Order: sequence, then structure tokens, then C-alpha cells
Amino acid sequence: MPDVSSLDVLRDQADAYVFQHIHPHVRFGTASDRYAGWIGQIYPESATEEVSTQSRSLGGSSYSIGKVPISYAPEYFDHFSVLEVDFTFYHPLHDAGDPTRTFHTLKRYADAAPSTARFLLKAPQRFSARTLRTNTSDGPRYTDNANYLDAEAYVSTFLDPARELLDNRLVGVIFQQEYQRRGDSPPPRAFAEELDSFFAEVPTEVPTHLEIRSAHLLQPVYFDWLASRGLGHVFSHWNWLPMIREQWHRCGQRFTERTGTVVSRLLTPRDMPYAEAFKHAHPFDAAVPALSETQQAQDMVLDATALAFQAEKQEANLYLIANNRAWGNAPELARTIAHRILDERAKRSGKRT
Repeated sequence: MPDVSSLDVLRDQADAYVFQHIHPHVRFGTASDRYAGWIGQIYPESATEEVSTQSRSLGGSSYSIGKVPISYAPEYFDHFSVLEVDFTFYHPLHDAGDPTRTFHTLKRYADAAPSTARFLLKAPQRFSARTLRTNTSDGPRYTDNANYLDAEAYVSTFLDPARELLDNRLVGVIFQQEYQRRGDSPPPRAFAEELDSFFAEVPTEVPTHLEIRSAHLLQPVYFDWLASRGLGHVFSHWNWLPMIREQWHRCGQRFTERTGTVVSRLLTPRDMPYAEAFKHAHPFDAAVPALSETQQAQDMVLDATALAFQAEKQEANLYLIANNRAWGNAPELARTIAHRILDERAKRSGKRT
């Protein structure tokens, strides 16, 4: 363990939003990256001149979201070790044999990012979602997904081109499945069996981590299946999931991904709808007390810290992904967790801070 002087250096780095060396088993990152609200933290003030804006309507409100260009990816990786790419969730990389707009956007990241950059990609919902949501004038409509668990298309339109673009910089895929009511999903054993048929046809070179957002499916039979396949469980702090500490007990206090990698996503306050969290967090430039100064937020920080030391104990590497909606500002959330980890490192080394 480091002495106090080296911990002090790491604290200074954390306050400068530099997170690469906080803990040898933790890789800090964020869900998406180009927020203009991070100028002055992650991006230089000069980036202000290059900000573009896009409009978004959500929950009856309209928002203007500022973004810096993809060319600022090197600055992002001066601070973080890994980037979770979310836009691949909405469209595959190839369609009808041709590269899609999503492919070309990801290629721009691949071209801009340094060789030391690491990426987590979200698998397209075209293959992971049992039902797909479309918004209509009468409200949201849900339809069965004809491409659900189509392994051949998943590999040819997403996984293979992703590996081609990123090579060893691709450190994992997040396979996210939407919340399902108990009556709309199979029982846990049947659920694991249908997933097994899919993953039996998927190459294993890229670690895959499943984020299943239905708590009733997170049962021992499911976690045993993950372990048998060498797939990871995403420890997600999200609206309707149990706390990470409960997920840890449900999974048998073990990490199941075969290469020893772990993903934790700190996304949205528990029991708070997405639109409400977004409204609080926007424009994502600072911690927001309504998000960051709640008991569940403090519990989230403690759970993330505990997971870091479980990774150390089990010789795993934790990709810890912060989201603006969980705190108001993802870099500030990462800084808070970094200091909590350093506090614990000091305590365990027997040094006073």
C-alpha cells in the first residue's frame, strides 16, 4: 500500500479529475463523454468555441445540450481510462452489408483516441431487447422484437465490425436488457436457457457483461449460468434495481466474467424516473444536491468503493462508469468516489491522512 505522501499526490490528481492511478484495480470512466458542461474540468476552456448544440424533449420539457467535438477524445483520456459508448445501443454498425452512420461515428472515435484508450460498447437493443418501445401520439407503444437474440446478425452487424474498428482497445460489451414485469418474462431458469442458446453462438474473445434490469430474474440459477459461460454481471445503480450491495449478495459475492473484469454503472438515482433525474442534472456542469446529497447517493458511493476493494481481493479489474444523471456531473461523482477509495486505502495501510 502507498504511504501518505503518495496518497496526497493521488488526492491532488483526483481534484484535477485525473483518475488513472487512484487504485490499481479500478478503471474510471463515464457513460458518454462530449458534454459541454465538462469544460473546465475535462476539456479546456478553448473548447467553448467549438461547442455544437442539439435539442431534446423529455418528460414534457425541452433541453439544449452542448457538445464538444469528437476530436477532444484525447483530452477525455487524459483523465479517464475507459469510455462507455452508448450510441451503439440504438443502431448496429452494419446494415444490409454496409457501414451505418453509427459505424462512421465510432470510427471517428477510433481515429481520434490514443492507443491507450479503452472502450466499452453497448450492444444494440435490436438484439438485446425482448420488446422495443416506440413513441406515438397516444403515448409509448411496445412491440415484440423480431431480432431478439439473433446471434448471427449480432456478430455480423455489431461484434465483428466493432472488433475490426477498435481491436484491443475494445475491452468489453454491455448487453443491456430492459425492465420486464414478472408476467412478461420467463422464469429465471428458462431465461438463462434462452440466453445460453444465444451466447453459445457468440465468440468469446471480447468480454461481455449483462445488465438485466428486472430484479426478479437476478436469482442464483441466473448467476450460476453467468459463471458457467464466463459472462459478467453489471453492478448497476439504476431506478428499479436493488442496491449494488444487494446485487453483490444475490450473485454469491463473486465475479463471473472469465477474464476477471467487472463493470459497474452508476446511472440514475433509485426510485427516480429518468426524466426527473435528467431535469435535475442538466446542464451537467456541477453536482446537484437533489441528486448528490441524498442517502441513496451516499450509499451508492460506499457500494462502489466496496466493489473496488472486492475487485482487489479477487484480483479482478473494475470498470467504474459514472453518469451525469446519478450526481449532476459525472466527473464530480468520480472525484467523490476516488477520494473515498483513497480514504480506505489510507485506512488499510495504517496511515493517517
